[in-house]
Amino acid sequence: MDLGAYIETLQRKTVAVLGIGVSNTPLIELLRRNGVRVIACDKKSREQLGDTAAALETLGAELRLGEDYLKDIDADVIFRTPGMRPDVPELLAAKARGSVVTSEMQVFFEVCPCPIIAVTGSDGKTTTTSIIAEFFRAALRTVWVGGNIGHPLLAEADRIKPDDIVVLELSSFQLLDMTRSPHIAVLTNLAPNHLDVHRDMAEYIAAKENIFRHQSAGDIAIFNLDNDITREQSKRAAAHVRLFSRRDTVTDGAFVRDGAIWLRSSAGEREIVRTADIRIPGQHNVENYCAAITAVDGLVPDEVIRTVAKEFNGVEHRIELVRERRGVKWYNDSIASSPTRTIAGLRSFDQKVILIAGGYDKHIPFTPLAPEIVEHVKLLILCGATANAIRAAVTGYEGYHGAPEMIEVKTLQEAVELASARAESGDIVTLSPACAAFDQFANFMERGKAFKAMVAALPE
Repeated sequence: MDLGAYIETLQRKTVAVLGIGVSNTPLIELLRRNGVRVIACDKKSREQLGDTAAALETLGAELRLGEDYLKDIDADVIFRTPGMRPDVPELLAAKARGSVVTSEMQVFFEVCPCPIIAVTGSDGKTTTTSIIAEFFRAALRTVWVGGNIGHPLLAEADRIKPDDIVVLELSSFQLLDMTRSPHIAVLTNLAPNHLDVHRDMAEYIAAKENIFRHQSAGDIAIFNLDNDITREQSKRAAAHVRLFSRRDTVTDGAFVRDGAIWLRSSAGEREIVRTADIRIPGQHNVENYCAAITAVDGLVPDEVIRTVAKEFNGVEHRIELVRERRGVKWYNDSIASSPTRTIAGLRSFDQKVILIAGGYDKHIPFTPLAPEIVEHVKLLILCGATANAIRAAVTGYEGYHGAPEMIEVKTLQEAVELASARAESGDIVTLSPACAAFDQFANFMERGKAFKAMVAALPE
């Protein structure tokens, strides 16, 4: 079924779209342009939505706003926003009344005319997705990037050609009720995350498994051999399983040996790229390249891979060099919204750093972060809702003997000013919060941009 045929099935039906945000606004516009009756629902008020509300009404969408926006939803088809659990009582009640509950991503899988490569994991999925896309661009293929990054692709599905490639980053929220899987699925790693939304770790893992659960033998599933959870998941895949590893040799997939990434398959093994040639820093990015190289094996020439590795600067907010001022290098690692991400970031530097950490509480333990802070941090500046929890984890670590010094501030601006006052020539300052941004910012991107602006505003 193509996009036009799907929209035809919605004619003479009522469609409710829950959440007037980045992923669903293009969907509302698409449906209204094609004459579908749409009820656009959001918890925000008209004032909070601003011009968006008026624009959607001009298109003919009916708005249902405010605290009761989910009450008695009466629609034939309901699109949920990715951040909403599919088992909220109002959605369950709507299903009982006969409504079909779906999502922009679910429908995109149904109508996409070309192969899909999708990446998920707790850490590294954005960078891995971006590397894969860069490989295809450098190979002069038409590539579409979306999902949890880029922009929603459903509204553009009629422009995608069968010979194109779609590369998606998928979150656990998007995968939670997916009933389709991509042709090539990549799991970078799994560790506790988003436990403020998921019932428990088991549900989080189960959601991630939907990326390969609906594959068949003709598909490919790629797993991280070095991660206990993904290694176990690989045994449950129906697709052709390939592995990647930074620590061990694999029989089918990418691995690191003698300072290079090698690729092995039934046709033999070959060296792909020297790890020293990878421009973006950190061993975790070597892993990301291993995953990406396995995903494009046979689709992108090896020489293209080598060129991208040498030239690709990485993704914004991921160990991004912001500025060098008075001999001090400032890095924006705002994407580090979990302890494992921050650990990977700290290990990317070959010296102790000044770390700015803390933020929204996702109910993830900070205990694993404590020894890394003791080993890699010379000054820890804490702010946000989790400041006390991180401090407690560090002071409770048996290897902590008063270093690093820990200072708590109220805002990110105060953290930047303190770091500036304490940093000396040769130091590294990194924002790597180990937490989400929702206590003070809308998301990690907004936090990262604010940090960069603050650092740029520091006088010479």
